[in-house]
Amino acid sequence: MRTDGSNIIDSTGDVVVIRAVAWFGMETANCAPHGLWSISLDAGMAQIAAMGFNTVRLPFSTECLAATTASSINEQLNPDLVGLAPLEIMDRVVASAADHGVAVMLDRHRPDSGAQSALWYTPQYSEQRWIDDWTSLAERYRQVPSVIAVDLHNEPHGSACWGCGDPATDWQAAATRAGNAVLAVNPGLLIVVEGVETSSDGSSTWWGGGLADVAGAPVILDVGDRVVYSPHDYPASVFRQTWFDAAGYPANLDQVWTTNWGYIAQRGIAPVLVGEFGTKLETESDSDWLAGLVDYIDSNDLSFSYWSFNPNSGDTGGLVHDDWVTPQASKLAALAPLLPNASALPSSPPTPSTPPSPSTAPSPSTTPAPAPPKPLPGSGSDTLTADLTVQSQWADGYVAEVVLRSSTTAGAWTISWSDPSATGIENAWGMSCVVGDGRVTCSGVDWAVPVGASSDVRVGVQVTAHGAPALPIAVDVRSS
Repeated sequence: MRTDGSNIIDSTGDVVVIRAVAWFGMETANCAPHGLWSISLDAGMAQIAAMGFNTVRLPFSTECLAATTASSINEQLNPDLVGLAPLEIMDRVVASAADHGVAVMLDRHRPDSGAQSALWYTPQYSEQRWIDDWTSLAERYRQVPSVIAVDLHNEPHGSACWGCGDPATDWQAAATRAGNAVLAVNPGLLIVVEGVETSSDGSSTWWGGGLADVAGAPVILDVGDRVVYSPHDYPASVFRQTWFDAAGYPANLDQVWTTNWGYIAQRGIAPVLVGEFGTKLETESDSDWLAGLVDYIDSNDLSFSYWSFNPNSGDTGGLVHDDWVTPQASKLAALAPLLPNASALPSSPPTPSTPPSPSTAPSPSTTPAPAPPKPLPGSGSDTLTADLTVQSQWADGYVAEVVLRSSTTAGAWTISWSDPSATGIENAWGMSCVVGDGRVTCSGVDWAVPVGASSDVRVGVQVTAHGAPALPIAVDVRSS
C-alpha cells in the first residue's frame, strides 16, 4: 500500500478507501477481542464483513503483547484459541479477517492494559520498547498482505505537542522515529499518525484530533508516500466541546473539521482516515453530528474507522446489541452512505451464558447520555407484537427500529404503519420494505425469521419521507 496525494493506492494501482471498524479487547486485561465469550471469532468477522467494512482496526496494549495468557474466551465456540498467548490470538484474528476478505490495521492503543496514556511511553514502558514492539510486528506480518497499516499510538494528549522540538513530548518527531523503524522492516505498510489534543496556537480539540500543525510540520519518512493522518472525533454526548453550543451548530462542524484535519486531504497533502467516531445515537445533537460527519467523510472521499463493533464501549455502544449478534439498525442506517458493499447479515449463532466483561471508553471525558425514548406499542397479533421507535429523523427521512416479541415461535411476519409522507425506502435490516397507499409495509427476511418464543428480534429501516410520522405510531402486525 502507498499514498498519492489524498488517495490510498493498493498493489494493483487502484485507489482504495479504508472502511474500518474497531474490535477492541486486546488492549484490556482480557488480552483478547471482547465478545468471544458469546460468539466465535469467525462469526464476528463474518458479521463485520457483511456490514460492509473492508478493514478491522485491532487495538492492543504493549502489556498484552508480552502476556502468556488471555481470558474470557468461550472454549466451545473458539476451540482453536484455547491455550494461545495473546500474540498468537492476534495471528488468528489476522487469519480470520483475511478469510472474510477483511484487512487489518494494528493499533497500539495503550502501553499497559489499565488506561490510556497521554504520551507514547510511560515509566514502565519506554519509547524504545514501543519501537521494538512495532518493528517486531512489522517483521511478523511482513509476508501477510492483509495487514495493511499500523496506527502508531492512540490519542496523544495532555503534554503531547506537534513539532515543538522537545524530544520528551514532540509527537510528530516520535512518529517519525517509529515510522522509519517500521518501514525499514516492512516498507509496504501504511503509517497511521494521529493528532494531538492542543495545537501550537493553543486551540484544543479531541484527544488525537488536532492535526492543524501538519501544514507546517508534516511527518516525512525515509520511505515516501506512506503517511496517513488519523484524527478522532466524537459527539456532545461524549464531551461537550465548545462548538456544540455555538449558534451555528451543526452547520459549523464542517469548518471545525476542515481547520483541524480536513484540509490535509483537501489540499492533497496526504490521505486522512477518521480513526474513531461513534455514538449511542440517543440525542438529536448526536444524530446531527453523525449525519454531518458521514456526509463530510463521504463528500471528501476519506477513509475511516468507526468505534466500535463492540457493544460494551461505555461512551458509544457499538454496531451490535448486547447479545453480540443483533445489528444496531439505526447506526448502520446512518453509516449506510459509507458502506456501499453491505449485505444481508448472518444468522445468529447460539449464545451461551456470558461472564462479566470490562467496559472501555474511547475518549477523555464523558457525560451521561439521556435514555432513549420509550418504544411505542404496536397492535400485535395473537402471539407477536411489534414496538416501533423513531431513532433519528431529519428533513428528508427517518430511521425506525422495531422490536418484535412473540410468546410462541412466529414464522413469516409482516408489519405496517401509516406514513402518508413516505416516498421510498433507503435501507432496511432484517426485513424487506415497500411504500404504497400511504403506508410502510415490511416483511421479515434473513436472520429476523422466525421470531423465537420469548426472545426479542430487532430490525430497522431508513425511510425517505418529509420528516417522521406523528406520534404515536400504530403498528399493524401479521404472522403465521
